[in-house]
Amino acid sequence: MLIFIQFGLYLALMLGVGWYSMKKTNSNEDFIIGGRQLGPVPTAISAGASDMSSWLLLGLPGAVFASGLVEGVWISLGLAIGAYINWLVVAGKLRSLTEKLDTVTLPSYFSKRFEDETHVLKVISTVIILLFFTLYVASGLKGGTLLFAHTFGASEEIGLIITTLVIVSYTFLGGYLAVCWTDFIQGLLMLTALVFCGLFGFFAITGSGVSISSINPEAFHFSTGWITAISLMAWGFGYFGQPHILARFIGIDSVKSVPKSRRVATIWMVLCLILATAIGLIGIGYNGISPLEGIYGPDGNSERIFLALTDALFHPVFGGFVLAAVLAAVMSTADSQLLVLTSSLTEDIPFIAKKDDKTKEIISRVGIVGFALLAFIIASRDNGNILNMVGYAWGGFGAAFGPVIILSVIWRKTTKWGALAGMIVGAVTVVIVKNFISIEGEYFYELLPGFILAFLAVILVSLATKTPSEEILTRFDLAKEEARSV
Repeated sequence: MLIFIQFGLYLALMLGVGWYSMKKTNSNEDFIIGGRQLGPVPTAISAGASDMSSWLLLGLPGAVFASGLVEGVWISLGLAIGAYINWLVVAGKLRSLTEKLDTVTLPSYFSKRFEDETHVLKVISTVIILLFFTLYVASGLKGGTLLFAHTFGASEEIGLIITTLVIVSYTFLGGYLAVCWTDFIQGLLMLTALVFCGLFGFFAITGSGVSISSINPEAFHFSTGWITAISLMAWGFGYFGQPHILARFIGIDSVKSVPKSRRVATIWMVLCLILATAIGLIGIGYNGISPLEGIYGPDGNSERIFLALTDALFHPVFGGFVLAAVLAAVMSTADSQLLVLTSSLTEDIPFIAKKDDKTKEIISRVGIVGFALLAFIIASRDNGNILNMVGYAWGGFGAAFGPVIILSVIWRKTTKWGALAGMIVGAVTVVIVKNFISIEGEYFYELLPGFILAFLAVILVSLATKTPSEEILTRFDLAKEEARSV
């Protein structure tokens, strides 16, 4: 009953934020990008929370618990480096360029940055967003399903329905501002839960005589084949192409706020990755002292290790708070992705983009419900784990958009045809490698070849095609100078 009450209060708070944000939303642009008024700290934390999702509290600890540090160390290292470079290289320039080009979504940015009057870039990028983001939202809903099934003994179907209803409700109400402020609260909650779970778990196994390495000899081994190591670190490439993270760069209040936001985001992320990895190791040790429920057996799942530790370590009064952090991780990514999906629907589909602002705002809200239902269907039928589902969508965006985004803000001579070639090569490579290519004995992440080939495609095709107009080059130079000045 205590956990029910705590969950109820938490969900009421999220809906309250959504309702308050709705009162401050006066146009479709406000709904999509919040009027570019969010400050550096909430931007940083909300970007991190929307990035990490249930993968941070379920997928990563579960991978470490099952396989040791080999996945945790290399993925975390790649993600930390990729996120920092993304803030350092892309954030300021993208914020400045999108304002000068008067765009609020990635497809619209591509269209204006590359003077694409045929709208082929807008159409292709919109299709990529609709394809991979629907899969990404489904992975988030699957995380909520695990939470409710484990905590309340509910069926997976009931857990999936509750998770979907909660996320849709406040995103439907308040749009971008609701998403960012709820993500800010959820990001702080996630970090706090990781700190307490890590500390309590550490003290629980310290002095018990248990040896983590004797329980799992591979626990502290992180050496692996070079293909596996590079592929795991290649997760960091994904940051450059994630629309829900890039949307935070577009929506920050000023280019001058980017350095502070970068510092806050980096600190939050590094702490979260270290703690999530440590919890996977602590789970190995604690399970050796007292077997944890829901981890092994026919219905067991190693991705429940954080949930199982919470049950074992905390009184229900505090346990409900920690479990709410898992729901926060689920919601903080799925809400952002639903918003990007409906933004592309209203701003980048030509016949909808021409409608009046009020009509587009209504369509945006209806789109949130529609895309959530589609993700619900995918999640209900997919038997894969969260890490694999996230990895596919993450790789798709990283390869299709990452090279184009980087080169669009650092190389003034990137062309429309180069951008188009990069998107197509990146997306197609990810699909082909994921489904048809593997290397025996190694983990070969499809993002690695997809990113490299797409990067080369953008450069080679841009060199062979017409340079952008002087007007675009002038705006590019002004944006670059503005970002450099801070």
